[in-house]
Amino acid sequence: SGPMWAYILAHENAVSLWRSLMGPTKVFQARNSVPDSIRGAYGLTDTRNTTHGSDSPASASREIAYFFPEFNEQLWYQQEEPRLRCGQVYYSAEERVHRV
Repeated sequence: SGPMWAYILAHENAVSLWRSLMGPTKVFQARNSVPDSIRGAYGLTDTRNTTHGSDSPASASREIAYFFPEFNEQLWYQQEEPRLRCGQVYYSAEERVHRV
């Protein structure tokens, strides 16, 4: 219904951590059980619940390939991911990526 931003979140538990921040899919449930979640605070209806997150690593891989066709997930795990684990990480707003 409007502009959207898609991101690839990298963390050992990215799926479960992001889903926890989003809150329940059902906005009514989110507002009552986790009002400080993203959906609890900003969701309008169950189909306009303000955010999306993959429900599994396999779904995340499919969705990453759809939104970022130039991104090679396997290559990232081989080359970039080990570097991110061993140093200070900062976010480059200009490039819209994290760097070591």
